Amino acid sequence: MKNIVILISGRGSNMEAVVRAAQAEQWPARVAAVISNKADAKGLVFAAEHGIPTAVVSNKDYPDRASFDAALAEVIDQFAPDLVVLAGFMRILTPAFTERYAGRMLNIHPSLLPLFPGLHTHEQALAAGVAEHGATVHFVTAELDHGPIVGQARIPVLPGDDADQLAARLLVEEHKLYPRCIRLFVEDKLVIDNGAVRILN
Repeated sequence: MKNIVILISGRGSNMEAVVRAAQAEQWPARVAAVISNKADAKGLVFAAEHGIPTAVVSNKDYPDRASFDAALAEVIDQFAPDLVVLAGFMRILTPAFTERYAGRMLNIHPSLLPLFPGLHTHEQALAAGVAEHGATVHFVTAELDHGPIVGQARIPVLPGDDADQLAARLLVEEHKLYPRCIRLFVEDKLVIDNGAVRILN
């Protein structure tokens, strides 16, 4: 039984999707904790209601990124994580932190990486005039939004779309994609080979 620790900063809708899938599909894993850098993150309420331990490590309590990351790692490690899942965790992580969880930390990013790393991806997609948009699940490395890709979901960009419409349609697909990719990890079907992910049968 693998332990999953999920990091959030807000409502945690992708976290909810993972929790529901893990329970419904009876994964060989459990969500051991949900941790936020914001005490008012709505996702903490959902986690508590589902019997999942929660914790808050506020970045405002630390003078710099390195000391916050060190404190966060201490709390994460209390739950003996096999996998750390970033689900709307709005912090840029230090290389020391990403190295600590190398090969066992996943993120979902709302674009078809390598297109549109960083913030405001829906606005970037519309400004670029692309025909399709999407989301990417990838292993986290020190380089922001550039780790080995596990899976992607695609949606068409429709005439008249604005950023909010695009984001809402994509979120539906994120809620399918992220649990599917995490399940592959907990079933030991993901191998990183020369910087690329292979999925075992």
